[in-house]
Amino acid sequence: MVSRFAQWTLDVRDVGVMAEFWSQALGYEMDKGDDGSAKLYPPSDAEPTAPTLWLQNSGEDKVGKNRFHPDLVTADDVDSEVARLERLGARRIDVGQTGSEPFVVLADPEDNEFCVLRREPRRALHV
Repeated sequence: MVSRFAQWTLDVRDVGVMAEFWSQALGYEMDKGDDGSAKLYPPSDAEPTAPTLWLQNSGEDKVGKNRFHPDLVTADDVDSEVARLERLGARRIDVGQTGSEPFVVLADPEDNEFCVLRREPRRALHV
């Protein structure tokens, strides 16, 4: 047995804004906690291993580049999905891309970096 990712925990300044953004971005169900945090749950049709997202209030601004960030995939056109995420409050950022990368780099409303991949990151299975 090995470990697997079960939850992505993100320290945020404004739980309400970030919960709204990420729940809409991912199609997750939001459950705001009594302690000022929010837990986002995958939709019922998600794979059983889909991670939850926990947003906890840090009260502090983000400083520097994230050392760990999520990479998203979409069944839709990537450029259309990026445009949808921008309408929700994401923005494109430059972290040194050359323009030929198989992903688009964005930041959420509190400047946390994430990517939208142009292809699945998994290796093809050899039969």
